[in-house]
Amino acid sequence: MTINNLLTKAATDLVEAITLGLGQANLLRQTGQWLAQSLTDGHAIFLCGNGGSAAEAQHLAAELVGRFGMERPALPAQALSTDTSILTALGNDYGFEEVFARQVQAYGRPGDVLWGLSTSGRSPNVLKAFAMARRKGLKTLFMCGHEVVDPEVADVIIPAQVVATPRIQEIHLFFGHLLCQMVEELIFKGPGA
Repeated sequence: MTINNLLTKAATDLVEAITLGLGQANLLRQTGQWLAQSLTDGHAIFLCGNGGSAAEAQHLAAELVGRFGMERPALPAQALSTDTSILTALGNDYGFEEVFARQVQAYGRPGDVLWGLSTSGRSPNVLKAFAMARRKGLKTLFMCGHEVVDPEVADVIIPAQVVATPRIQEIHLFFGHLLCQMVEELIFKGPGA
């Protein structure tokens, strides 16, 4: 496959994935409103994922704590993949499947939000974090691939309607950016935004 063919195929696949994602506009709008209300009520957002999804979790947390598109006060968000001492201690002492659940247990409060990302929808440490979040009374948001393994795993599930991992990650970032923008506009410009 030539570079031009590769570029054309990747772009075509991404446009198709975004077009399919437009079918979830109501779900995205409701989720943006739900996240904005949680933050307005004084709750925090915790994000988690592995590999590229960990990088996206960090990226989205930075958009909320910093800014997305406007100057405004910081919003409380934290990626659970960033503290290497905690990750390595928990991985060593409890196993890698517990690295996010243990942090949710430590930091999460009822009404906070756990936002997990998993391209496969099967990441054991993300799923265990959701189970802990449920026990602690957190709200849960799951961005996964096209296959929803367990429809009861989270309060809100936003699947990417594609199969290829790179396209799933791109859709997660696209949806994540939309949610950050909605949160900002709803909190700082008001419901008519």
